[in-house]
Amino acid sequence: MTNDPASIAAFLRSLIVYAVCAVLAIVLGVLMTNPLTYSSLGFVGFLCAFLILPIFLKWHHPLMIFCWGTPISVFFLKGSPQLCLVMIAISLGISIAERTLTTHRQFIKVPQVTWPLLCLVGVVLVTAKLTGGIGLKAFGSDVYGGKKYVFLIVAIFGYFALTALPIPPQKARLYVTLYFLGGILGFIEDLYPLTPHFLSPIFWFIHPQTIDPDGFQLGVTRLAGTGWAATAVVNAMIAYYGLRGIFLAGKLWRPIVFFIAMLLIFLGGYRSALVLTLAVVILQFFLEGLHRTRLLIVAVIFSLACIGTSIPLASKLPYTFQRTLAFLPAGWLHLSSDARADAQGSLDWREDMWKALLPQIPKHLLLGKGYAISMEDFAIISESQSIHSVDAAQDPLALSSDYHNGPLSVILPFGIWGALAFSWFLVASVWVMYRNYRYSPPELKTLNTFLFTVYVVATIDFLFLFGGLADGMSGFSGLLGLSVCINRGVRRVPPQPAPVNIPFSRARTQLPPAFRRPAPGARLG
Repeated sequence: MTNDPASIAAFLRSLIVYAVCAVLAIVLGVLMTNPLTYSSLGFVGFLCAFLILPIFLKWHHPLMIFCWGTPISVFFLKGSPQLCLVMIAISLGISIAERTLTTHRQFIKVPQVTWPLLCLVGVVLVTAKLTGGIGLKAFGSDVYGGKKYVFLIVAIFGYFALTALPIPPQKARLYVTLYFLGGILGFIEDLYPLTPHFLSPIFWFIHPQTIDPDGFQLGVTRLAGTGWAATAVVNAMIAYYGLRGIFLAGKLWRPIVFFIAMLLIFLGGYRSALVLTLAVVILQFFLEGLHRTRLLIVAVIFSLACIGTSIPLASKLPYTFQRTLAFLPAGWLHLSSDARADAQGSLDWREDMWKALLPQIPKHLLLGKGYAISMEDFAIISESQSIHSVDAAQDPLALSSDYHNGPLSVILPFGIWGALAFSWFLVASVWVMYRNYRYSPPELKTLNTFLFTVYVVATIDFLFLFGGLADGMSGFSGLLGLSVCINRGVRRVPPQPAPVNIPFSRARTQLPPAFRRPAPGARLG
């Protein structure tokens, strides 16, 4: 046996590692006898998180950006929170720890946005305190509805998690594209009826939209996940290439993939998905200045060809295609009565709920009703027949604050104070996005234009079409945080070069000798 101290130290380190691994193997073996309990899943999750901690420390910021739009749920945690919420908490915690330990790590400061966000958090917390608290059913509370509080507050703090680190200009396109690429995983939600049984654990993380295998029929079954995944593909392509790079770069595969993604949107059967995507494309088209190129003529001809082809064939399109087009007037397209009735029924249901909720606004003007749900209201929500309630205000979605209306989702839960704080934030954020677009440097011009376009369309959607504060706040904070990160704050008016003052010379211009005036008294030849 050697007496070398280095060899002895190496042997002791190996012995300690083996001892720790043996203990962990024994503990995991005991836990795996009942693997689906929260204690077993929690221990395994903690162990995995500890093992990948070095990855989090180095890549937490891009990982959080990619997870922002993913439909992945962390099923082994109480309440099955979305992965983006967990990553926001992890990334913000790491950033705060780095800021505490080192002085050179500074959060990007934009006080025009910080103050309204903090005011909104204050209104949410005070309202929650005065209306029953933040109760979580997953933790056995008698007051439910706290999940929306968690979503909203974590989404607000997601802005600060994003702005903890600036994004280098050379990586700006990649990071913004990652933000939208996460949504592509949504198509997995629709694959449950077609997935072999041995792959079913995938749906522990991504909850399926369609469960009945016998009821699955392409073109009839609404593939919501596929529709929103296609929207993510369109947004990711515009973010990375811009419309100019898609159609004028000479790469044939880019417009082909773009149009295939546009067609896949129709499989979801959502009118709003098509309308919002078209609004983004049209606004981006003009802001990029493509209306001054030959692409305008091509776009007009292609649009007329699509319209001319769809008019006689509209009634023969798949059901989801017809439902997606149901926002067009009946005089324009002859769609099936089922598609029209389904779309109109959804719109009538929303209007009835809104009309029933409007009289409640004065009662909750000074103190909002919050998100707390009593056990009695939760029992009503759980009953399947409550969807046919005579009073639209007792609709399950109305009782759970899912109003499908942006302004109502602000003023009813949080009163006039929440409306003022959110309006302040909305105005300030649009101002920041516009400044970053207006005074963008050339290398970020297309990217800032796209972020501004998407933000404007999202704001219009929230205010006038379909919106919800608890679910939609992550979209606002994500887009705004990305814009602040890649621009390192708010862009200012670029300094104009000072005019150069050329002093006037009183010196006599020197002429050639042949043209000079002779001196007085000089002899002429």
